Amino acid sequence: MNVPELLESASLLVPEETATENDITVRDIWDYLVHDEWEIALGLLEELGDARRLPPAFWEKLAEAAEQLRLERSAAWCHWRCSEIRNGMIRADLTLRPAADARRTTPIPGAGVLRPMWDTGQLSPTGGRAVSIASLWVENMPVLEPGGRATVRLVPLTPSHWTHVRPGRQIAMHEDRTVAGIAVVLEVHRPATVVPAR
Repeated sequence: MNVPELLESASLLVPEETATENDITVRDIWDYLVHDEWEIALGLLEELGDARRLPPAFWEKLAEAAEQLRLERSAAWCHWRCSEIRNGMIRADLTLRPAADARRTTPIPGAGVLRPMWDTGQLSPTGGRAVSIASLWVENMPVLEPGGRATVRLVPLTPSHWTHVRPGRQIAMHEDRTVAGIAVVLEVHRPATVVPAR
């Protein structure tokens, strides 16, 4: 499929009553598609996806369109949203330790490439601290500097390790044995039951 076909196909997966914070609907997006304003249509479809939980096929089509348009961050975001649907997502307020107090002296990339370990309060079978891996996306920022604070989205590698995590819980981020940052959980979204396409 080419870009307009992918965007049209994705738009058909959005319920007609869905609107962005600025009251943009699918009908408005069709106007952009008719005038070959594909990047604008893609961005607005991403916003509609934030307004309502949509199926992985929606995000897969947007990711493919973004890749064809060579919009790397947009493509990464759409792939990320697919992962959130399949594995669940935890939003948290993360504060990194300052560079002087931690091993990390460089910024964390914001677009979901880092997969740190998290101490969520679980114990291992031997009674020691258990850590679980979750990818990290920094909201609204390209990077997070040491000592910085931001809202982040976590996608667990093993969702079953995160079933006990609730809003308000404090979790520690690790890149090695030392604590790299502390996060307070804001929201927890469990994995969706995804019906395979026929």
